[in-house]
Amino acid sequence: MKPTLLFALLFISTAVFSQETYPKITGYFGIYHPIVTTSSEQTNLNFRDYYAVGFPTGINIWKSSKIGFSFEIVPNIRVQGASDKVSNIVFHPGVLVALGKGYTFAGRLAFESGGRYGFTPVLNKTVIKNKNSSYFLALPLPVRFGNDHPATFTAGLQFGIAF
Repeated sequence: MKPTLLFALLFISTAVFSQETYPKITGYFGIYHPIVTTSSEQTNLNFRDYYAVGFPTGINIWKSSKIGFSFEIVPNIRVQGASDKVSNIVFHPGVLVALGKGYTFAGRLAFESGGRYGFTPVLNKTVIKNKNSSYFLALPLPVRFGNDHPATFTAGLQFGIAF
């Protein structure tokens, strides 16, 4: 009887410890490359006349395995000719929706230090998952308004690590 009770106790405790508990907090860091930005006035290609790069850093708070909240800060650097500078900082709160099979949708609001605002839908895919970290690819699609400029739409690529 004792071996059966011991086995049952070990089996139950293993099952309990293997489950994830919520809320679950994760952090991440990435590199964002805007590829093309369009507006009613012009189309700009990154890597042609300038180089722009962003460094998204954030915290995700998962309420359950399906939905969560995220807060991201993205300092952006622009290099043009012999000049380089932090051109903008984006404050990016949003909602996370797990889509299954490693895909996540992030619907973010966007508030830029340069005076523009908008939203950024992001489709994210975990490509490598380890015990303590995971690597991901993302397709951010920022839409921006305001500051006496025409509305813009950007398509970019993001690579990162979550832990």
